[in-house]
Amino acid sequence: MTAGESLSPSGEPVIRTIAMPADTNPSGDIFGGWLMAQMDLAGGSAAARRAGGRVATVAVDSMTFHRPVKVGDEVSLYAGIVGVGHSSIRVFVEAWRRPSAGGMSKVTEATFVFVAIGPDGRKRPVDPLG
Repeated sequence: MTAGESLSPSGEPVIRTIAMPADTNPSGDIFGGWLMAQMDLAGGSAAARRAGGRVATVAVDSMTFHRPVKVGDEVSLYAGIVGVGHSSIRVFVEAWRRPSAGGMSKVTEATFVFVAIGPDGRKRPVDPLG
């Protein structure tokens, strides 16, 4: 998976959820922070699988909001590993919405950086071979 605009998501979603009324701003759109949290969960899940254990979010690069999410939309989150360092894992995450009537559209994308965490709570190396 690479950064940039695409016509449809690739692969299977890591997470699917429904946008609820409690997650809206006064205009009725879903808060960007709620969407970012969902993306962090999806990216963290992909990074934890790659790291073979616990990870922590250390950065979010170039988050772009393309379209609003409305109450009742199904939000699907797709995540793919785009880089692995000594202890870090970069994950590109896309959020797509499916309104109750209509097709899917990309609403947000970002690259998240995670660090593998050992049992002592400190960063640890990631196996370069996966």
